[in-house]
Amino acid sequence: MSIILKIGIGLVTSKLLAVFVGPSGMALVGNLRNFMSSLETVSTLGFQNGIVKYVAEIKKDEAQLQKFISTVFICLLIVAALLSGLLYFFTAFWNYKIFGNDFKYDFVFKALALALPWYAVSIFLVSVLNGLGNFKKAIWINSIGNAIGLLVSIVLILEYRTFGALLSIVISPALLFFVAFYFVNKEMAIFKIINSAAFDFSFIKKLSSYSLMALVSSVLGPLVFLMVRNNIIQTLDINQAGFWETMTRISTYYMLFVSTILSVYFLPKLSTSKDTDETKSVFWSFYRGILPVFILVVTIIYFARFFIIKLLFTSEFLQVESLFFWQLFGDVLKAASLILGYQFFAKRLTTAFIITELMSLGLFYFLSDYLMGLYGIYGVVMAQAVDNFVYLLILLLYFRKSLF
Repeated sequence: MSIILKIGIGLVTSKLLAVFVGPSGMALVGNLRNFMSSLETVSTLGFQNGIVKYVAEIKKDEAQLQKFISTVFICLLIVAALLSGLLYFFTAFWNYKIFGNDFKYDFVFKALALALPWYAVSIFLVSVLNGLGNFKKAIWINSIGNAIGLLVSIVLILEYRTFGALLSIVISPALLFFVAFYFVNKEMAIFKIINSAAFDFSFIKKLSSYSLMALVSSVLGPLVFLMVRNNIIQTLDINQAGFWETMTRISTYYMLFVSTILSVYFLPKLSTSKDTDETKSVFWSFYRGILPVFILVVTIIYFARFFIIKLLFTSEFLQVESLFFWQLFGDVLKAASLILGYQFFAKRLTTAFIITELMSLGLFYFLSDYLMGLYGIYGVVMAQAVDNFVYLLILLLYFRKSLF
């Protein structure tokens, strides 16, 4: 229900953006979302999964739990404060990097600077709640946060169009803090637990492997997408960038089901598998049970593409239909590789993960630039499909003993 609510809210927001900001506004929204995604991971040092793991392990040891919570909270607060300073005092620089010379949205970055610490702390609180095993409350927090985000988006987009859309992306996540604090405070007096004297650097060392993997995928990934979108704006035009962002948003909605099933069900199975045979069984249960259903769903989506565009967007976005084939084909390959990629996290194969991720991101960036010169906007989705194919082949080769 939480996933359905999130997708529903996303679809409503997409319709609002399509009607009131158009393809050009959609491109700017995509750039800011990518920047926000990278900034979120940096501000939390990529600790989210590590926080869940260690809180779950030490939740019955009050002394250790206090040390862990105090250490992580103090680190995150310092990092968030430093990032806020960089955002607030260099707004012109960030505006140029994210939006270029033609748009002046400096105020958005000042608002982001003020909102960031609240957002970082809210992510920390939700991760602690997950670690304590209160998954239902964590889901409620995210659901209520998404609903608040929708209301803020509606008001700001209707009132200020593109500027309002950008401002809502910045403000909405920060409001999650108040919801998270309400639920977490019922479990423990979180701010009474935090004590600078309890700071223990050994916990930072333990979290470092999670941090490295998250920083590579969650920081570099969105930044590469941002760079590609800026290339589209410069090489083609901003409307073409908006069409690609629209296709990416549609992809995000149906991929959410696969990624959720993997993280909730298959990742724990991979983490607890004791030998090659157990791992092989988990892999093939995904390929036999989930992947065929996903292929059927994307096939239906392909034939319903005109209806989807008209329903979720406007006739101004009809050109997006020509991007569906390569996007859907690439997403099938991506879904096939995701289960293998989760093995990196399950077994903490940090070095192998970083190398393959860097290779994939580098290939996508350079290939998109080359194919865009030949085929225009179609070259970008073709590049994604080719990149996903190569990545899948590499993972099949790397995990061949666990598969065959």
